[in-house]
Amino acid sequence: MINKVTETVFYVGANDHDVDLFEGQYVVPDGMAYNSYVIKDEKTAVIDTIDKSKTAEWLANVEEALGGAAPDYLVVQHMEPDHSASIQAFAEKYPETVIVGNKKTFNMIGQFFPTLEIKNRLDVKDGDSLKLGAHELIFVFAPMVHWPEVMMTYEPNDKILFSADGFGKFGALDAEDDDWACEARRYYIGIVGKYGAQVQNVLKKAAALDIAVICPLHGPVLTENLGYYIDLYDTWSSYRPETEGVCICYTSVYGNTKAAAELLAEELKAQGEETVVVNDLARCDMAEAVEDAFRYDRLVLATTTYNSDIFPFMKEFINHLTERNYQNRTVAFIENGSWAPMAIKTMSKAFENSKDLTIAENNVTILSALNDKSRAQIKALVAELAAQKADAEAEIASGGAADDDAGNAGGKKKGFVCTICGYIYEGDTLPEDFVCPLCGQGPEVFEPIEIEE
Repeated sequence: MINKVTETVFYVGANDHDVDLFEGQYVVPDGMAYNSYVIKDEKTAVIDTIDKSKTAEWLANVEEALGGAAPDYLVVQHMEPDHSASIQAFAEKYPETVIVGNKKTFNMIGQFFPTLEIKNRLDVKDGDSLKLGAHELIFVFAPMVHWPEVMMTYEPNDKILFSADGFGKFGALDAEDDDWACEARRYYIGIVGKYGAQVQNVLKKAAALDIAVICPLHGPVLTENLGYYIDLYDTWSSYRPETEGVCICYTSVYGNTKAAAELLAEELKAQGEETVVVNDLARCDMAEAVEDAFRYDRLVLATTTYNSDIFPFMKEFINHLTERNYQNRTVAFIENGSWAPMAIKTMSKAFENSKDLTIAENNVTILSALNDKSRAQIKALVAELAAQKADAEAEIASGGAADDDAGNAGGKKKGFVCTICGYIYEGDTLPEDFVCPLCGQGPEVFEPIEIEE
């Protein structure tokens, strides 16, 4: 499939309707798009390869777009196999083409393709540029968005940002989709959500660029109302709630905890709560439930005590939240147990390292099944969540401005950034035995930075 982006930039990617699980875990009923682009000028460049399942189709697209001529450059922005798996086939077909990447890119090429001998390569650093003629490629490093080697590419002539996995979404390009945000949100939170600080760094770099078109590696090319997409990324990566509402997620063995979750939803709606989303974690798409938890400002978790712990699906769900830095929301708990309920204690402990969470005071304990006492507790929880609604309205309406203003009053604080993966450590002093939680490197690869509060 070849589509014109501008008079000299072409889409040469492919749709995949055979894939059922993206990255081995995300359900993609509408398939996936693996995007690649060709720039035609005095020198020609291909931006990224695609998944091995579509190598032949992609190579045919590149050949057609270039009229059979060999491209001068292949720019490798991201080494995840859905974008890099066709590098060897490309290099075998076009052995003279210069492969462009950074130090980490070429290290990974050697790991994925140990028999590949690259004849011509160009190592670039952050901010380097490459002239093609009227077009110029400026390389914008984006470490840990969401791999350490990732870089984006800005082309100032057509004002295009080739954004790697940034601004991508689930779904093939020929699938009907009137709501970009839905599958883009699920994609972002599932795949990139852990790396909000790194996305914020890239957004700051992008703010200095004059961007008219965003060309991601998944999903449609974005050409209109770019502020809408950028604002959503700013919200998601700063971990602010996007929408006012209550997300209820439950697990239930014999239906009693389910009954409590449904009663809570009914009571909330009766009190005027417009958006209440209920997820049965044993049956729903877990990624959809995680998306809902991040989208809305209030979350209620209802589960049973199980093997002196909590039900497995709830345990998995909470892990998905905490590993993605779930914060800036209100969380409430409903527990059920027939002899020694301890789910509230266990769930609370799971969030003890999460930042800026408000834990509800009126949590609910059910002894086997709902009774008058637990129904009264649910009514008290409804009242507390309703009281939180006004605070959420102000926060969402301001886009977090109140907190931002308070932080700006404090100026800047010290920190350290990992030069390998971009992880940011906040603090005046980096411990001598510190190990980066993302890439496992020691303090010798960290550089001091100032962080805006």
